[in-house]
Amino acid sequence: MKQSSRHRASRRHALGLLSALVSAGALALAFPAQALAQSKELRIGYQKYGTLTILKARGTLEKRLAPQGITVKWNEFPSGPVLLEALNVGSVDFGTVGEAPPIFAQAAGADLVYVSNEPAAPQSEAIVVPKGSAIKSVADLKGKKVALNKGSNVHYLLVKALEKANVEYKDIQPVYLPPADARAAFERGSVDAWVIWDPFLAAAEKQLGARVLADGKGLVSNHQFFLASRGYAQKNGEVLRIVQDELEKVDEWSKGNIKEVAGILSTQVGLDPAAVELAANRYAYGVSPVTPAVLDEQQKIADTFSALKLIPKKISIKDAVLQAKN
Repeated sequence: MKQSSRHRASRRHALGLLSALVSAGALALAFPAQALAQSKELRIGYQKYGTLTILKARGTLEKRLAPQGITVKWNEFPSGPVLLEALNVGSVDFGTVGEAPPIFAQAAGADLVYVSNEPAAPQSEAIVVPKGSAIKSVADLKGKKVALNKGSNVHYLLVKALEKANVEYKDIQPVYLPPADARAAFERGSVDAWVIWDPFLAAAEKQLGARVLADGKGLVSNHQFFLASRGYAQKNGEVLRIVQDELEKVDEWSKGNIKEVAGILSTQVGLDPAAVELAANRYAYGVSPVTPAVLDEQQKIADTFSALKLIPKKISIKDAVLQAKN
C-alpha cells in the first residue's frame, strides 16, 4: 500500500508539471507525463554571442541544476548549422541558433524540437558593402558576389531582400563562407557584399566602415531559437523547464545591464566593446516558449527555401514540436 501511495504521488507530481507547462503556453515543452530517468549531464551548444553565452558566464544554470546531480557541459560552435549537426548526431542536447538553421537541419533529417525563442530582432542582421562601393541598392547586387554563411539566419534575409528588389536569387553569385572567412574576403575585395549578423555586423560597421545596404527591418523577423534533440526532450522535461526559467532570468538581467553584457561578450568574441555594445543594444530580449504564430513564420521560411530548391524537400515545422501524450 505504501508503494502504491508513493506511485500515485509521483504520478500526480508529473501530471501537475505537465499541466503547468501547457498552461504557460510552452508548446514545445509538452513532455510525456511519465518521462524516463533524467540524464545526469546537459550538453549545451552555444556560439560566442547571445543569451547562452551570458548564461554560461554568470554560472546560474549550474547552481540551479547541481541539487539534482546534473552537470552542464558547454560546447562552442562557429555557426548555427554546425551546432545543429552536432545536436543531430548526439554530441549536444540543447542549443541556440537563428531562424534558418533549424529548417535546413530538419530538411536533412535532424530529429530536433523547438523549445523557445527570443523576440524578433530584424536590425541585428544586414547586407553590407565596403564604404567606397558603387553599389547603392539591393538591385545593384545582380551579377555580384555576395558572401554569406549557408543555411544561417542571413540566408533568408538575402532571399527576401532580393525578392523585394525584383532580383532572382540565381542572378547573384552566392559565396558561402563562415563569418571569419567572409570578413577576410570582404576586406580584400574578393566579394562585393556580405550578409552578416551581430556582433560581426557591428564590428564591420565600426572597424571597417561598412555601409548597410539593407537590414532585416520590414523584411524578416530574425528570431533566435532554442532547440533540443527530441530524445533528450522526451526524457528531460524538468531540466528543460529549469533551463527556460534561467534563460528568462538572464535575459531580464541583460536588458538592464547592457554595458556589463558588452563586456562579457567582447571578451568571448574578441571584438571592441564599443562594437559589441552597439550589437547588444540592437538585440531583442525576452525569451518565451514558442507559439503557433512564431512556428507559422518558420513555416513560411521553410516554404520559401523549398520553392528555391535551397532545401531538398518540403517540411512541416509542426513535426519539430514535441506534442503531449495522453
